[in-house]
Amino acid sequence: MASGITCEANISLMWEGEGLCQRVVSIKTTLIWISAYFIICGVIPALLNEILWKTMKNGISAWLNLFTLIALNSIFIFVLNTRYQLKVRIFHNVSLSGILQALSTVILFYLLLDKLFDPIFDRVFVASAEEYIRAITQLKQFPVVNFIRVCLLAPVVEEILIRGYILNSLQEKYGVTNALLLSSLYFALLHFNFVQTLSAMICGLVLGLLYIKTGTLASCILSHSLYNTISYLAILGKL
Repeated sequence: MASGITCEANISLMWEGEGLCQRVVSIKTTLIWISAYFIICGVIPALLNEILWKTMKNGISAWLNLFTLIALNSIFIFVLNTRYQLKVRIFHNVSLSGILQALSTVILFYLLLDKLFDPIFDRVFVASAEEYIRAITQLKQFPVVNFIRVCLLAPVVEEILIRGYILNSLQEKYGVTNALLLSSLYFALLHFNFVQTLSAMICGLVLGLLYIKTGTLASCILSHSLYNTISYLAILGKL
């Protein structure tokens, strides 16, 4: 609901949404968010890992890199909350129905992506598939650290950013359909590798629909985390 508060150039009115008190923002603002996330939580940790952490013992370097990721992601979310007055309540509207729907999406992801589309993408986009395989073969070297990063940290931060902030902020100004498509595109682009990007676009659409349907980020985080866990364990089993 609009409150009549005057906001900055790229931010319009404050409205009361499901699970958050949110400012309506422009596409330009969300592009700034995604770019900042890419730099702060992607480029900077990678540089620190290459320049500093990899010079230390392997076990120590992996944990230092994880702590760096946790710290920078936390700072990013805190600054975004403070700067744009975004307030997400993760466990708002949690229900048994929402949990069951989240579990259903996990099964859908596994059947639709792991068993159907991913093998097709791998055959069509060979170079991207090989690059992705090289990346995942590194997971087994530090299984606990990578489990925390892939199955816990990433789902929480990405769902807060993509569904909690971007989807919510865009839908009041651009409509639910456009907000869903744009937020899913952003989610896909965050995965960089082309094969992953295609799969992530599908995941983004389903997770966005799950959020719109259930009105709670908890369902999206649960679905995202469980699917990553299943995929992660499957990958380790093959390596």
